[in-house]
Amino acid sequence: MNDLHGKRIVLGLTGGIACFKAAELCRSLVKAGALVQVVMTDAAMQFITPVTMQALSGEPVYTSQWDPREGNNMAHINLSREADAILIAPASADFMAKLIHGKADELLSLMCLARPIQTVPLILAPAMNREMWAHPATQRNVAQLKADGAHVLDVGQGDQACGETGDGRMLEAEEIVEELLSFWTPKCLKGHHVLITAGPTYEAIDPVRGITNLSSGKMGFAIARAAQHAGAQVSLVSGPVSLTTPRGVHRVNVRSALQMQEAVLNAVSQATVFIAAAAVADWRPESAANQKIKKDGQGVTPTLHFVENPDILATVAQSSRAQKGHLFCVGFAAESHDLLAHATAKRARKGVPLLVGNIGPSTFGQDDNALLLVDAEGAKELPRDSKTQLAHDLVEDIAKRLGTPHF
Repeated sequence: MNDLHGKRIVLGLTGGIACFKAAELCRSLVKAGALVQVVMTDAAMQFITPVTMQALSGEPVYTSQWDPREGNNMAHINLSREADAILIAPASADFMAKLIHGKADELLSLMCLARPIQTVPLILAPAMNREMWAHPATQRNVAQLKADGAHVLDVGQGDQACGETGDGRMLEAEEIVEELLSFWTPKCLKGHHVLITAGPTYEAIDPVRGITNLSSGKMGFAIARAAQHAGAQVSLVSGPVSLTTPRGVHRVNVRSALQMQEAVLNAVSQATVFIAAAAVADWRPESAANQKIKKDGQGVTPTLHFVENPDILATVAQSSRAQKGHLFCVGFAAESHDLLAHATAKRARKGVPLLVGNIGPSTFGQDDNALLLVDAEGAKELPRDSKTQLAHDLVEDIAKRLGTPHF
């Protein structure tokens, strides 16, 4: 499963107002299945209490190297050896400066210095005023920490407690959890650029009406997230949906099938994998009215003339890059019945090596799904599961196919 189940994380808090975010971060880590051991500096305790962090983590909080609970009085050794990672959030400018010089005058810095470097990664979530973050000394320290093997997360941008606005905010809890999930995901798509379409398209009838479908975009967005976690550069072309862009993913918003085609053709030259997960409308009104079509009160209904939309997947699959094996194309088929027969026929018609089928009415808008992977050799079922997990399973399957000699 793509979660943090069983991961033992030491959550270190240093001094800064961003300590209030550490409470939600601790809660989110526990919810994701992690075992969290909180360690706090004296400065951190000026902003949030150990009682709060103990209540959220379910574990006693450590604040001193001389904690009598440790029989050998070596908390810096014992806690670091038990950890899968040490996460410092917030990481203050002062604490990062200490780390690059190997200073170890309290428990948390002692743990960072004493941890087995090869097996216990150090992850830092900086938090400070914008001027402190931009200062050359801080930037030198960040560069040195990265050179020393620490994983330093980006900072957020926005309003700061001091009243100023700019870079330096600690990332939000959900963003840090995403970074951890990505950190521990095997990078099976490293070096690839994945282009994904997601969601429905909307075909206008007039300025207030249009034709669309029930696709929520959740599957496509989950695939984009999974591909980014797997190390790929990800571009996402999305129809009109109300979903948050996965962290680290470049998103282009479109409405109609023609707009989606244009966005895909503009981006596909840089891609090595194309995944057409969007539910693109097959037809559109031949022309959209400039004004709202009104009822005439006589019961006369307007006549709509439809034209076929372009086949985005087939167009890309028939391109020279795809034909030469430089672009691996994956199609989706949302059917209402006879899934295997329709998906098999669609794969052959589109000319793609892999077609992913599902039953649309049982998955549109849902958080779970069941997939059927159809290729030239036959079909394989991915049983019903969360779309998050299915997306990771699909990405792993695609990565294996990319490793075959024909690609």
